[in-house]
Amino acid sequence: MALDKNQIAQRIAQEVKNGYYVNLGIGIPTLVANYVRNDIEVEFQSENGVLGMGPFPYEGEEDADIINAGKQTITTLPGASFFDSATSFSMIRGKHVDLTILGAMEVADNGDIANWKIPGKMVKGMGGAMDLVASAENIIVAMMHTNKAGESKLLSTCSLPLTGVGCVKKIVTNLAVLEVTPDGFLLLERAPEVSIETIKNATEGKLIIPDHVPEMNL
Repeated sequence: MALDKNQIAQRIAQEVKNGYYVNLGIGIPTLVANYVRNDIEVEFQSENGVLGMGPFPYEGEEDADIINAGKQTITTLPGASFFDSATSFSMIRGKHVDLTILGAMEVADNGDIANWKIPGKMVKGMGGAMDLVASAENIIVAMMHTNKAGESKLLSTCSLPLTGVGCVKKIVTNLAVLEVTPDGFLLLERAPEVSIETIKNATEGKLIIPDHVPEMNL
């Protein structure tokens, strides 16, 4: 059973530790705040200038003035603060963020990431992606394993313009959890009822398969 976007976020939430400052990128990463354990304290940062994001608001309780970098309405937790982009990127560039969770269009088996541009399509700006991958020391990618055509997005070499080189540490897809190692993608976990053969067929980059690969615990 392949995971949906919320289940990917639920699995990534298990990587968030007590006391972490965490940047959530646009897309699936924004859902992670909905699934973090209640018994730990985490500060979620959005690059548009918010520290202390909470889960998404319930329908009817949205405040259009409180948004994340993807222009989605959000909630804030007690003690949250708002600041300008210069301060926000000082946090990022100054390495004050413990974990960065990003979406991606492609990831290579050496940790390269492409997540900002598709040639030929209009780009209104690269956003903070370049700063995030250049400054973060712990990057987890949330993504679908294949594209809409069924082609692998976990590659030996990225075909799209790179955002960062050799920076991704871990990937959680709808099929698997993988760690980026010097030898390629190390398969750590598989989605419930998803076979290793399915993951192997969906991975174009080098895949290292241990003798035992447990199912994810969601």
